[in-house]
Amino acid sequence: MKLNQVHITTPEHISVSFRVAGLGSRAASHMIDSFIIMILYSSLLFSFVLLSDYMPQITSEGYILAILILILSFLWFFYFILFEFFAAGRTPGKMLIGLRVVQDNGQSITFLSAVLRNILRLIDLLPAIYVIGILMIFFHTRHKRIGDLAAGTMVIYENRRRRRKSGIEKELEQRGIGVGRIHLDERASQKIGVREWKLLKTYVDRWPSLNDRDRDRMTVQVADILLPLVGLDAKGKPYAELENDLFALYLQLREDWEFGHAKSDGKSKDE
Repeated sequence: MKLNQVHITTPEHISVSFRVAGLGSRAASHMIDSFIIMILYSSLLFSFVLLSDYMPQITSEGYILAILILILSFLWFFYFILFEFFAAGRTPGKMLIGLRVVQDNGQSITFLSAVLRNILRLIDLLPAIYVIGILMIFFHTRHKRIGDLAAGTMVIYENRRRRRKSGIEKELEQRGIGVGRIHLDERASQKIGVREWKLLKTYVDRWPSLNDRDRDRMTVQVADILLPLVGLDAKGKPYAELENDLFALYLQLREDWEFGHAKSDGKSKDE
């Protein structure tokens, strides 16, 4: 096994390899995020000062200051929680360094895990300047801090190979379809096995080369099979909306199925 390399076999018989992020890269991404948070803090305080100068009758009310203090107190946690959940485990700092938070099973982080791992930053901060967190990351075999242990998460390097955008990727950009269009809970994600993923990927790969008639027919067939599995209604929707749902589902599932060099061993969940 390579240094910091983790191999996982999912219930769907998918072998996934991840390179776990170490102390240096995690510290660098955290410094970037901390700098951004400091800018947000400064912006809020500066706005309050300006408001005090131009509208003293408003800022003199105690509840305005109380609200500001409340926002400042929780901004740190909201920053990490919201970015990690809605940006597929990536804060701006992690994006720049090339890191991502995932579940121990290789799937995208859940909202509960994002909340838990970031609330426990309070322990990692002790006794000062992240001493406990630094020691945990340094000595743990998967470089986990206490928040990661409790939430069942790990921080990994992204596989960011540069390549030319495919026709379907350009189409998705034109339609404005991103990962955040569909949010799947863990139960819905588990309904997609090897067979379902291959069907969806085949549809997306073939879509640009199909004529309108074949494209519409294939869209309806695939949508009727896959969308109900993840709690989406396929009945009565126009072709364009079904296409958008399938494209968004593809983007969301690709995070789990192709991100970590996933390779199928030829078995499906039905075998």
